[in-house]
Amino acid sequence: MSWNDDVITSFRESKGTENYWGPKLVVLHSIGAKSGEVRLNPVVGFRNETGWRVVASKGGTPENPDWYYNLRANPTFDLEAVEDGEIVTVSVTATQIPDDEWKAAYDAIVAEEAQFGEYLEKTDRQIPVFQLDRN
Repeated sequence: MSWNDDVITSFRESKGTENYWGPKLVVLHSIGAKSGEVRLNPVVGFRNETGWRVVASKGGTPENPDWYYNLRANPTFDLEAVEDGEIVTVSVTATQIPDDEWKAAYDAIVAEEAQFGEYLEKTDRQIPVFQLDRN
């Protein structure tokens, strides 16, 4: 079993209570940009009034995570999240935050989870942020 599989299993079995990110964790069911197959990726979801924001940080590495390319190629997909103590699956559409709104969006994420500020210090790239709106 891979690390992702372990995180997803724990998330589902505990209804989001037994993992590092707790109920902030979401599971992207992104559609592979090349394969067209569903790929499951656990990431931190920052809730807002229309859905969630997710950060393609890959821990501050120089390259984007694979799921970044999947969201760009196939922006409509399912997402698992905790709502009212239960895991729900909802359909979302991803939109990358544009450059002129990026700093404010990223600053808000760092204000909520300081670790994401450390990722910026590790890389020269502007770490992409996506808004995931419910369909």
